[in-house]
Amino acid sequence: MLEIVCASANAKKVAELQEILRSLGVELLPRPTALADTEETALTLIGNAQLKAQSVAEFCGQAALSDDTGLEVDALGGAPGVHTARFAGENASAAENNQKLLDQLRDFPLRDQRSARFRTVICVLRPDGKEHIAEGVVEGWIADELRGQDGFGYDPLFIPRDGDGRTFAEMSTEEKHAISHRGRALRALLENWPRDFS
Repeated sequence: MLEIVCASANAKKVAELQEILRSLGVELLPRPTALADTEETALTLIGNAQLKAQSVAEFCGQAALSDDTGLEVDALGGAPGVHTARFAGENASAAENNQKLLDQLRDFPLRDQRSARFRTVICVLRPDGKEHIAEGVVEGWIADELRGQDGFGYDPLFIPRDGDGRTFAEMSTEEKHAISHRGRALRALLENWPRDFS
């Protein structure tokens, strides 16, 4: 089984990554606790994923996997985008981010006005600088209220177009993985894995 160090310290995200990757034949090793957080200063999701992977690969001396995810809401001009995790402020909670999103969409009551997508970029980087990048996107729209108890982040507000009208937070883990942006990005990553990349 291929072993890669995870660049994320977000426990819920790591658990989701581990579940998907293990089923695809990859063992995700935990991020070293001694490594400081990487500042996400890039202007793109790809740039932030590369920064995080580079930091971990250099520290550990082995391949590292990182991801960066953005929620893009059309009515907000693509925001929050790269600021998804910090939409309501630098140390904002998921509840605060969700409330800000609901507040900003108050004048857009119709479903067609609340179109959005989750975009995930995954980067695997070796210490020698060789990298492999993949992207996953899921289209949908933003609900007008929080729905569901599972998932994390904006899951209680995001209704995927490929689903049955439930938010990600109303789905089982398996149902979400099957259509989620992160699941799609990871499957694309492994389906297009370079033959000389190990």
